[in-house]
Amino acid sequence: MSSRSQRIVGKILAPVIWVADTLGTSREVQRDDASQAEVERACRQLILYQFMSCPFCIKVRREMTRLDLPIEVRDARLDPEHRQALKAGGGRIQVPCLHITHDDGREEWLYESDDIIAYLRRRFG
Repeated sequence: MSSRSQRIVGKILAPVIWVADTLGTSREVQRDDASQAEVERACRQLILYQFMSCPFCIKVRREMTRLDLPIEVRDARLDPEHRQALKAGGGRIQVPCLHITHDDGREEWLYESDDIIAYLRRRFG
């Protein structure tokens, strides 16, 4: 399949995948209001670069739902600005990639779905 065909199929399937992803995963973490507010503040330092139909990205998004993490999600396939930011910051266009801005201002670009999930569980689980 050509890359143009893949993009078209990805655009068509993206809404279906989003609905299945959203409805097919339940939140497993319950926090009191103060704890959830702290988690939400911490999540402002995180951005997930992803492709909507990538199975590894779906895996990470499901974990975000399970942990009730409102992390900003940027599609690096459909948005050229996000694609360029991923390339410039992380050094390569590979998804999923979690962009972490640490409290000291240091930036980290974490690749690999299993590594991202392990990080999220350690920090928020």
